[in-house]
Amino acid sequence: MASQLSGSSDTPTDNEGIDVVIAEDNRLQAKVLADRLTKAGYQVRVAVNGREALEEIRRQRPALLISDIEMPEMTGHELCREIKNDPQLADVPVILLSTLADPVDIIRGLDCGADNYVTKPYRMSYLQSRMESLLQTPLSSEQDDALELNVTLMGDRYTVKSGRQQVLNLLVSTFENAVEKNQELLRFNEELQTAKQQLSRRNTELESANERMQRDLTAAAKIQHSLLPTASPTSDRMQFAWKYLPCDELAGDFLNVFQLDDDHIALFVVDVSGHGVPSSLLSVTVGRVLVPHVTESALLVRQNPDGTRRIVPPREVAEELNRRFPMEDQGDLYFTMVYGVINTKTLQMTYTSAGHNAIVLARRDQLPKMLSAEGFAIGWIEDIQYDEHTVQLEPGDRVYLYSDGIPEALDENLKEFDEPRMLELMRRCQDQSVDQAVDTVCKAVAHWCRVHGPKDDVSLLAVEVKS
Repeated sequence: MASQLSGSSDTPTDNEGIDVVIAEDNRLQAKVLADRLTKAGYQVRVAVNGREALEEIRRQRPALLISDIEMPEMTGHELCREIKNDPQLADVPVILLSTLADPVDIIRGLDCGADNYVTKPYRMSYLQSRMESLLQTPLSSEQDDALELNVTLMGDRYTVKSGRQQVLNLLVSTFENAVEKNQELLRFNEELQTAKQQLSRRNTELESANERMQRDLTAAAKIQHSLLPTASPTSDRMQFAWKYLPCDELAGDFLNVFQLDDDHIALFVVDVSGHGVPSSLLSVTVGRVLVPHVTESALLVRQNPDGTRRIVPPREVAEELNRRFPMEDQGDLYFTMVYGVINTKTLQMTYTSAGHNAIVLARRDQLPKMLSAEGFAIGWIEDIQYDEHTVQLEPGDRVYLYSDGIPEALDENLKEFDEPRMLELMRRCQDQSVDQAVDTVCKAVAHWCRVHGPKDDVSLLAVEVKS
């Protein structure tokens, strides 16, 4: 059944009480149109398809019909033809609504006897002007005013028969509809030009900001690189080599090796979570803290009351870093770390791991092995204790500290380089110098992920005990 919506606008109009039927299968569009016409003073009835609308019109003749074209059961063209073929209803003005803009639709509108044609979407004021025009120009129901027209369009021949007034109304409405759409296009073009100008200005501003940011990133990268070791510690018994390959300008990795005193050398690798500026700033901050300055509150070497030096054990270093860098104070960033101290006289290495990759010990004529060490990442949990481990080095031994950018490097099929492949590569490098071994490993990783490039920073620090 059709639903009837009635009402009047707050301000009386000439449309008061004029009966209009809407045929529209889209309930939302029908509701919006009915509400707008009701506020304008029209008496509105709504049908959800052409057949229901025809029943409603025959039940009570309206002053005007507004019909969608594409509807189930009976289209708008079929509904219009039924009305125009009924002598009792032939002079009821019909406005067809459609999202289509094909010239054939206009011919079909003429063929079925439509009086006006409006393309969706439309402005309500434009539709109301079409309604008022039709209501002010009543149609004649006399058939001697009819015209039979033969039209060829896009290779097809059409024969349409409509009254002169209907043909004129439809052609005028088609022209006005085209003008309306053209004006919309002009308005849209003006808005587009304005948006283009604004976008151009914004793009210029962004380019300027990007240049400033690039300069800042370059300066920050230089500062970060300046904190890396510039020379190896002086030792008759040790040889050192390292590679530091950030995947971006600024890295979250950091490494260093330096002398704490005449008999002790410290070495570490730090890997901050994430990438970009925040991660690199945290890695630089940690690197600035892990330096061999000697004071009462220094992190690595402390001054005793009697003036002597005390090498801070690795586990105490990790625990102090955990207190200083809680994750919630670092923007939810944390870092893993392996920190070791080598006694150059006894060749004993003491180390601790804070959630970092295991140290690799490579002995001549033996397969390299991983010195596993467990521990939470720095910043995860407050007031935790770290374990400390000791390994006795021998002449010819090599120790590798590295970041997860090596075993987790991905190839073109997203397959990891993995730890077994890394260990096998280190085994094959045992006859090379320590510098060559480090270079070989890093080149192998770069070759592994050559298609997409490394997705994480690569840090590798190696120590060899001279034979």
